[in-house]
Amino acid sequence: MGDSSSWDWEIGKRLIADVGRWPEIFPWVEEPCVSPDGEKIAAVVKTDEAAFSVCVNGVAWENTFDKIWYLRFTPDGRASAIVSDTGEWTLALDGEAWEERFDYLWNPLVAAGGGHIVAAAQKAMKYVAVMDGVAWESGFGALNNLRLSPDGRRAAAVVQTVAFNEGEIFKFQEGCYTVAVDGKPWARNFVNVWGLDFSPDGRQVAAEVRTSLYDYTIVVDGEPWRQRFNAVWEPRFHPQDGTVSAPVKIGGSWTLARDGERLWNGDYVQLWHQMYSPDGRHLAAIVAPKFGKWTVAVDDRPWSRTFDGLLTDARFSPDGGHIACAAKENDRWTVVVDGRAWDGGYDMVWQPVFSPDGRHVAAKVEKNGGYRLLLDGQVLRTDFDALWDPCFSPDGGRLLVRGLGSGADKGHYYREVVGLGARQG
Repeated sequence: MGDSSSWDWEIGKRLIADVGRWPEIFPWVEEPCVSPDGEKIAAVVKTDEAAFSVCVNGVAWENTFDKIWYLRFTPDGRASAIVSDTGEWTLALDGEAWEERFDYLWNPLVAAGGGHIVAAAQKAMKYVAVMDGVAWESGFGALNNLRLSPDGRRAAAVVQTVAFNEGEIFKFQEGCYTVAVDGKPWARNFVNVWGLDFSPDGRQVAAEVRTSLYDYTIVVDGEPWRQRFNAVWEPRFHPQDGTVSAPVKIGGSWTLARDGERLWNGDYVQLWHQMYSPDGRHLAAIVAPKFGKWTVAVDDRPWSRTFDGLLTDARFSPDGGHIACAAKENDRWTVVVDGRAWDGGYDMVWQPVFSPDGRHVAAKVEKNGGYRLLLDGQVLRTDFDALWDPCFSPDGGRLLVRGLGSGADKGHYYREVVGLGARQG
C-alpha cells in the first residue's frame, strides 16, 4: 500500500470525478481502478478508431496505444498498464512507455514502496524478466512464477534451461527447470519448480521442487533439503532468523516442516497458505482437520470453528495478535476473526483489513449486486456500485473509503475519510 502518512486524513467526503460522464466523452470506457490514496480514478478508454489511452480523473494520457491491458495504480500513485505500440508490447507509467519493446509482456509486479517494477516478457522466442524497463541479458526457454524481492531491487523466476520436446520423457525426468535470480540460473536443475519466496533481506530465494516423478522437497539458493516428501507447498522465510518452513505431506497427512525437519506435530488432511506474524513469533496456516472441514491453525492449534465450503485470504494483524479471513459456508460468505464469524451472509467477501494496532477490522462485501463496507462486523457504508479495499490511517483512528456511488450518486467517485466513531449506512 505504500507510506500513507502523507495522505489527506481530514475527515470528510470529496467528489474526485464524475465517471458517469466519461462515456459521453469516449466511445469506450473500461472498468475503473483507483489509487491507494483515493485521489485518482482511472480507466482504459478508446479515443479514436484504433487508439486507446488511459483517463485519469477525467483527463486522458497524451500518448495513445494500439491496446492497453492490466491497468493498475502503483503503491506510490502512478497509473501503470501493459500497452501495445505498433504491435510490440511494453509497460507504460503515467503515459510514458518503457523504451524497450517485446513480442509480449505480462505479470507486472510492483515493490511495496512503488519504486521498482518487474514484468515477464518474450522476445525472439526467449523469455526474460524486465526490471524497470531493462531486460535480463540471458533469455530462457520458459519463464514463470516471477517474484520481486521485498525491497524491489531483485527478481527471481522459474526458468527452463534445457530444451526438450513432447517425446523426450527421460530428458524431462533428468530435470530441465531451475530458478534464475537477477537472470543467473542456479547450477542444479529439477523436474519441476514452483512457489518462490525471497528472504526479508532479499539475499536468498527458496522454492518448492520435484526431484523425481514421485519426490518433492524445498530448495534454498539451489541447495535442496536432505529430506524428501510425498508433496510440498510454497516455502516461507522466517521474518527474523532466516529459517525456511513449508507445508509437507508425509504418508497421507500434511504438516509443517522447518529446514527439512518436522515442525508441527499435528496431522491434517490438507495444510497450505502458511504465514508468519510480522514479528515471527507465530506461524499459522489454513488447514483441514477433517475432510471438507476448513479452519486456521495457529502454532499447530486449530480454531474450534470449521467451515464446510472454503476458507481463504487469511492475514495476521500488524501486531501479530489476531487473524482474519474470508470463509464460505452454505453458499454464503462471511468474515472470520480469531475463529469467530461475523453475523450475516454475503454473496462475496474480500480480504479483511486490520487497523495498525489490530483493534479494528474492515472488509468490502457484496450483497444483492451492491457493495458495502463492514467495520468490526457492522455496516459502516452501503449503496456502492463499486468499492475498493478500505485503508486505515497510520494511527488507526480513521478509515479511508473509496467508492462509486449508486442511486442519486450513480457514477460519482468519492473519497471519504471516516472517524471510527461514525457508524451510518
